[in-house]
Amino acid sequence: MASSAILQRFMSTCTGAGCGHENEKVVLEECGWGSAPSLRCRNGGRIWKGAGRVLASTARNSVGFVDNGFARPGRGKSKADAHAGEVMAPVLQPVQEVATKKKLPTKGRRVVVTGMGVATPLGHELDVYYENLLEGVSGITDIEAFDCSQFPTRIAGEIKSFSTDGWVAPKLSKRLDKFMLYMLTAGKKALTDAGINNDLMETQDKTKCGVLIGSAMGGMQVFNDALEALRISYKKMNPFCVPFATTNMGSAILAMDLGWMGPNYSISTACSTSNFCILNAANHIIRGEADVMLCGGSDAPIIPIGLAGFVACRALSQRNEDPTKASRPWDSGRDGFVLGEGAGVLLLEELELAKSRGATIYAEFLGGSFTCDAYHVTEPHPDGTGVILCIEKALAQSGVSREDVNYINAHATSTPAGDFKEYQALVRCFGQNPELRVNSTKSMIGHLLGASGGVEAVATVQAIRTGWVHPNINLENPSNGVDSKFLVGPKKERLDIKVALSNSFGFSGQNSSILFAPYK
Repeated sequence: MASSAILQRFMSTCTGAGCGHENEKVVLEECGWGSAPSLRCRNGGRIWKGAGRVLASTARNSVGFVDNGFARPGRGKSKADAHAGEVMAPVLQPVQEVATKKKLPTKGRRVVVTGMGVATPLGHELDVYYENLLEGVSGITDIEAFDCSQFPTRIAGEIKSFSTDGWVAPKLSKRLDKFMLYMLTAGKKALTDAGINNDLMETQDKTKCGVLIGSAMGGMQVFNDALEALRISYKKMNPFCVPFATTNMGSAILAMDLGWMGPNYSISTACSTSNFCILNAANHIIRGEADVMLCGGSDAPIIPIGLAGFVACRALSQRNEDPTKASRPWDSGRDGFVLGEGAGVLLLEELELAKSRGATIYAEFLGGSFTCDAYHVTEPHPDGTGVILCIEKALAQSGVSREDVNYINAHATSTPAGDFKEYQALVRCFGQNPELRVNSTKSMIGHLLGASGGVEAVATVQAIRTGWVHPNINLENPSNGVDSKFLVGPKKERLDIKVALSNSFGFSGQNSSILFAPYK
């Protein structure tokens, strides 16, 4: 037996011989791992072998449903007869779980960033994107993708020119939703940026390579097109409308393209999606379940139904007369966020693997945390308790002291309530640090929803790499209660970053904080 640790206890029928409890319902304990876990009758103390992970007493009754030993041949009417037409579980609910799982060897596994890729309103190449941020260039413009003249909001962080040439097969480019195209392109660019070519890919254990790239909204355009086709006839619908609309399909198609067989799924937690994906991807590496992970987020919500939906919940700025001034985190004149689109993807790698192949290491991922406000669908908790708890848990999980955090890429979306509550939380957690610098990438590119944490993580790592933090634009008159001494001004600033924190918060109180530091 591989281990004597008790995994589960089940109420079932003892099938052993000689323990004095044959054919009686007793508690069985399932022990160890493998194809034949051991079963022990607690009453008699004898150990009996089961088959697979199904108890030996499991059988099928006359109507084809699972019978857990309640229907015994030759004993008259069984309890199972009373449940004809119902599916009965192979075992009853566990009485108790005291699992001690066999762990993979993970001691000392560190996670580093070795590649990045983006698709943003400020450019689709890493250096172009960050240089525009450093120069304070705004990517907010009038919407050109469709006629929005009847909408109260007519501006967005819209991607004007985007090419998938060389990254996505032409046939797929015509079929896929833009959120997938942004994701696939950014993901492959992250691989290229990391120096991982086809020859190197052939030497990798692809069962230890995974993809975890999420989306808040998924394939909105594909689904909307299907609804329009349905108005005519279901026969007009794209047969791929369902799979191409789901949030996990981008990660899945990227994995198919690369042949990566490791962890592959997506997380959708509104505007905190990317951070959830990044932290979970890192955890797969730390636990030894993967060595390489592509992670981040992608969204393409700038279509009529996407714009209308956010207009309906009164979340968007209506500063149409001057788009570049519309996104203004912490400013007293802010009137809502500006919708954006794009993707941000990081390549996370186990440190020793990265070193063995001579990779350029951009930064080290230290850890992070999640919490839930459990308060309101769209509004942050008035006391900021969820955000504060999230930050404190992230610091504790990463083993970082608050004094070491001197740069924060804030969530700060340019909403009246959200900006101030985050600011208060940051002051409470880090207000004693005179070196602290805080900025908001959204002041220039708007809110990319599920992709925002991805492109902001890229900006955070770029700040570590370059020693420059980008400005906050449009912060002309800080709102009441906001002391601008912690906030980066209208020009880029030099900063020797010790530890950087990146926050992302989503509708329904989904809070996430992740930490990066220079690799040493």
